[in-house]
Amino acid sequence: MQINSKHINSLASISSDFKSKSPCKFVVLDDFLIPGIADKLHSNFPPLDSLKVKRKSLNENKVEDYHFERWDPSFSQVREMIQSNEFLNWMSELTGIPKLVSPNNSLGSGIHQGGDRSFVDVHIDVNFDPKSEMWRRINLLIYLNKNWNEEYGGHLEIWKPDMSKCEHSISPLFNRAVIFLTDENSPHGYKAINIPEGESRKSFYAYYYTEIGEGFKYSDSRFIPRPNDSFYKRIATKVKEGIKIQAKRLLKNVGIKSLDFQDKNKK
Repeated sequence: MQINSKHINSLASISSDFKSKSPCKFVVLDDFLIPGIADKLHSNFPPLDSLKVKRKSLNENKVEDYHFERWDPSFSQVREMIQSNEFLNWMSELTGIPKLVSPNNSLGSGIHQGGDRSFVDVHIDVNFDPKSEMWRRINLLIYLNKNWNEEYGGHLEIWKPDMSKCEHSISPLFNRAVIFLTDENSPHGYKAINIPEGESRKSFYAYYYTEIGEGFKYSDSRFIPRPNDSFYKRIATKVKEGIKIQAKRLLKNVGIKSLDFQDKNKK
């Protein structure tokens, strides 16, 4: 595999760390990929304006994409690795969730990027893929930001489910991976970054699924206001998210399963 051998050899302790966390189960792994691969991803990361999925709204400002055939082959090589049986078994052992899979589409893997003032408000991820009808279980984020200064911000925040406190703040340092359970206990996001011209916040993402099984309870994606958000933003976010969830339910009821209207790859 293309991940650092120290993470392969210390799987038992990594798994114990992951499972000991409460309420959000997560683990942070530095030097995740072998150095040559991480360096190649960084040096060949696509330009910000070349990514086709634009997400800009009251609650987020970033771009993303998943068309690996447009990028340096190193990106496809990493995708093949994180979809391999060897890596899936490693991830299942780490998380305690058997039979994990990562689909070969936008809901499986891709890249995120954000320029100056990029942000993603705290949110819960949807835990169901309507196309494959599979249960989304795990998020993997690999950060690819060299020389990331603390004053840039952009830390991944993991909040308590009741939004009373930000429990963890994780800097998006180069070749750092964060693996966390996708459920109601994992509100996460990052505040607006402040970076020089030409810099960006870069990450490689992968999502892992299983068949629907015991314990599944549908949870839609939704943004959750921070306690210190303005009164206007708190009200506007709650209203917007309520309308969005109702609209998605209506579309699902009439048989529309592709609900990402921000994907410019489709044009």
